[in-house]
Amino acid sequence: MRLGTIIVDGRPRPVAVRADDTVVLIDTRATGLAGIRAIAAGGSAALDRLQAWLDDQPADAGMPLDSVTLGPAVPDPGAIYTVGENYAAPGEPAVPSARPLIFGKAATSVAGHGAVLTWDRSLAPTVDAECELGVVIGEAATAVAPEDALAHVFGYTCINDISSRDAWLDGDQWLLGKSMPGFCPVGPWVVTRDEIDPDDLALGCRINDEAIQDGRTAQMRTGISAVIAYLSQHVTLRPGDLIATGTPPRLDAPPGPDRHLRAGDVATVWIDRIGELTTTIA
Repeated sequence: MRLGTIIVDGRPRPVAVRADDTVVLIDTRATGLAGIRAIAAGGSAALDRLQAWLDDQPADAGMPLDSVTLGPAVPDPGAIYTVGENYAAPGEPAVPSARPLIFGKAATSVAGHGAVLTWDRSLAPTVDAECELGVVIGEAATAVAPEDALAHVFGYTCINDISSRDAWLDGDQWLLGKSMPGFCPVGPWVVTRDEIDPDDLALGCRINDEAIQDGRTAQMRTGISAVIAYLSQHVTLRPGDLIATGTPPRLDAPPGPDRHLRAGDVATVWIDRIGELTTTIA
């Protein structure tokens, strides 16, 4: 199932996206599910209830995808955790790390597919896009074992971990350099975990249709189960929390790793079996 949000009267409303790419606004009163976090918290019972309700909706209940404005796939994450240096270079073995590098982004940095991003260039003139597989937590997780970790996943999404490369932020202020408003596009939707095997998905990023990243999730040094287990030893992961699982290396081919975001660019993050997430830079 594909689930996300659309913006209605300035507020995010939960939707289901049908196979024909029509969007059905979820009746929160009829389903008892007030948003993506509520659906994630409800687990399989909530998904079964939502599916039964969707099955009862007429064929013409959906709206064309291109007629709506998508919001962040998870508009109100409780926390966003990110994993650093988690991808091996092409041709190198993905040697697991016993202690993954964990940092974060502010929850207020989320944005939706198709959003327009601008920021104060005097604070951060040098900014990059980064493709990451996003994990959306379902059932809360505290001190879980790796073999039990995927049971706590609600679904998967695309995340663009937009990040400052300026020395005064990238050097020692990673949270601030990754958390400006709009620096965490999430979407275009969440695909529930029953529909995806995340172990070897193709993923990448383009700027104006030129590839800057092209990798596979099999290159991760620390896999999703191990990341969840490690995090849960230190914090409680809650429904709707996001984990950005790392980013493949930049390509050396043009436009090259020194090509940073400029006004007028369109950055596109794509992940196999999920979709494309675009951001226009103003």
